[in-house]
Amino acid sequence: MAFQNLKKTLLTIFKWILICVLIGILSGSASAFFLLSLEWVTQFRIHHDWIIWLLPVGGLLVGFSYHYWGESVVKGNNLLLEEYENPQKVIPFKMAPLVLLGTLLTHLFGGSAGREGTAVQMGGAIADQFTKLFNLDNTERRILIILGISAGFASVFGTPLAGAIFALEVLYFSKINFKSILLSFLVAYAAYFTVEFWPVKHTHYNIPVVPEISLTTLCYVILIGLLSGFAALLFSRSTHFWGSLFSKNIKYPPLRPFIGGIVLSIVLAGFGLTKFSGLGVPVIVDSFTNANPWYDFLLKILFTGFTLGAGFKGGEVTPLFFVGATLGSALSLIIPLPIAFLAGLGFVAVFSGATHTPIACTIMGMELFGIQPGLFIAIACVIAYFSSGSIGIYKSQIVKGAKYQLYQRLQRKELENL
Repeated sequence: MAFQNLKKTLLTIFKWILICVLIGILSGSASAFFLLSLEWVTQFRIHHDWIIWLLPVGGLLVGFSYHYWGESVVKGNNLLLEEYENPQKVIPFKMAPLVLLGTLLTHLFGGSAGREGTAVQMGGAIADQFTKLFNLDNTERRILIILGISAGFASVFGTPLAGAIFALEVLYFSKINFKSILLSFLVAYAAYFTVEFWPVKHTHYNIPVVPEISLTTLCYVILIGLLSGFAALLFSRSTHFWGSLFSKNIKYPPLRPFIGGIVLSIVLAGFGLTKFSGLGVPVIVDSFTNANPWYDFLLKILFTGFTLGAGFKGGEVTPLFFVGATLGSALSLIIPLPIAFLAGLGFVAVFSGATHTPIACTIMGMELFGIQPGLFIAIACVIAYFSSGSIGIYKSQIVKGAKYQLYQRLQRKELENL
């Protein structure tokens, strides 16, 4: 009996290690291909900026592809969250190629969007295919979805620790067991090292000067956290607002990105605002050394919310980095702290507020910027988390824990005062 139990345990361990390695390799390779393709279409757009005028055509292609072939996966990241919370059926594999194509078209023609959503959706779709292959139950399916999110996030940003924690925290550790935690880290590193084999270069950021800990510095960091939280709230509400506006007023889905593309192409190309197209990585990098105009972060919120709300594809995280970094950079004109330090805090704090993931964002900040500013990063991320409201960028995300309890108390007090 003991031997049989040991054999069963070893087979289970081997099965999950095999699954993690396979998901890591497949998701990492998919992310690497995506990143290389994304770089190509971005460079093509930069050197042929007239193509932005064709953004309505790109929108029509994205709209048609999802309307006729991808209606079951159009929810994107929210579908992953819903299937985790209430497993119904295996996520169709077509989610991966559809979001890949849709994102590349969005960036080729100049829409303002990110990339993490694409990698996470590809990772989730790939991972969930192992449900049938290994005959897994709903509890084990939840683990697969965690693994897909972890692999996608870790591979696209080159931050395996943050990727592993993000996959767990975005679900707020709901129905997560210890096995899930170990496997999330394993698959994150498998995906990360897979990308390392490809000719992919991740963007590097640097905070050369970190101020000493003092009461004044801590007060400034808290202020950065508060402003980052408000920016995250504005970003989330903007995306949901435009999505609701388009869906209510344009009943035929393919026309939404087409009409949105017309507006975006006129504004971006006609008014010389092409720096807000695509990921905006050059602007993010520049914000660590040069102060941005105070309105840059607002315009990125507007254009990204409009792009995604209209039905174009991509992610929200890199635009959130843009918003946070340019906000921090602009604040360097009035806050007497190093510009790179302020940009770095905003970079991760806005992300923290918009996704309700302060732990993952703190770890990401230390992976990107080093251990030295870790305390300041943690404070800014936690403050942004609490000050960003109860609704983030993912509508289907269930917010629990300290933040949920705080807003519940505030709501009860409001009702008592009525």
